[in-house]
Amino acid sequence: MKIFVAGRHGMLAQELARCLPDAGIDVVCQGRPALDLRAPETLDRAIKSARPDLVINAAAYTAVDQAEADSATAFAVNRDGARALAEICGELDIPLIHISSDYVFDGMATRPYREEDPPAPLGIYGRSKYEGEIAVRSATSQHLILRTAWVYSAYGRNFVKTILRLANEKHELSVVHDQRGCPTWARELAQVLVSICHQLHDRSGLPKWGTYHVCGAGEATWYELAVAVLEEAKSYRTLCAERVVPIPTEAYPTRAPRPRYSVLDCSKIQETFGIYPAPWRVSLQHCMQELCICPPIPLETS
Repeated sequence: MKIFVAGRHGMLAQELARCLPDAGIDVVCQGRPALDLRAPETLDRAIKSARPDLVINAAAYTAVDQAEADSATAFAVNRDGARALAEICGELDIPLIHISSDYVFDGMATRPYREEDPPAPLGIYGRSKYEGEIAVRSATSQHLILRTAWVYSAYGRNFVKTILRLANEKHELSVVHDQRGCPTWARELAQVLVSICHQLHDRSGLPKWGTYHVCGAGEATWYELAVAVLEEAKSYRTLCAERVVPIPTEAYPTRAPRPRYSVLDCSKIQETFGIYPAPWRVSLQHCMQELCICPPIPLETS
């Protein structure tokens, strides 16, 4: 089996470049400038050259706040690029797995969001991801849309690494306590994708196309996640930070609005694919061990 990953330098793409070969799967990861979601001709050329059995779209515009001032790029990548990629996959009869976000929801729910709940994104980033979902559904029937949330990794820029850096610089950290979601380790997300790829390749049972939620088991606030990061880090090193102070969203204004509650219900992917992500705190322990003992070197996969 051969998998083509759109995206090369992001958290998930880096983890896929590691996990897919470990599972005996050939992988081609391509990102800018060779592959650019804003340039459909690069997508067509790259996929036809690779001739994969399945495509994973791990490329996205993820600058949530910057998107408010640069909506053109956000939509060009997350909507138009996703559409172009899906159209090519449809033409070539190649299944597509497209990664989406919990930010398609407005956070007004009082229980975990299910796949059939109506999206209502608050900002440009969320809107671009939601419209990307619509584009993928209309372009190819052989698709899986996986919504995930609060992704972190030893690779790239993310909340966990930011908290670890600040904990080495400041005596006190202030972190929002009234936004709740599901922390997700990109390594585990990649392993979920490996399992799905094997199941799709085996073509066992009925078609499983559609939209699914997948994230770390359990839920937390940003404050609770930050506290957990410091607790884990203190097992390996001495930190400057002595405490984390919980603050309301209003005390930390951002350009883009965030959903206050974006917890995802993952029962559908459990029932369909038999996939049960680990509790987020367990996954965080593994990631922190890697970060604190032996930070990984970014992988180069072509």
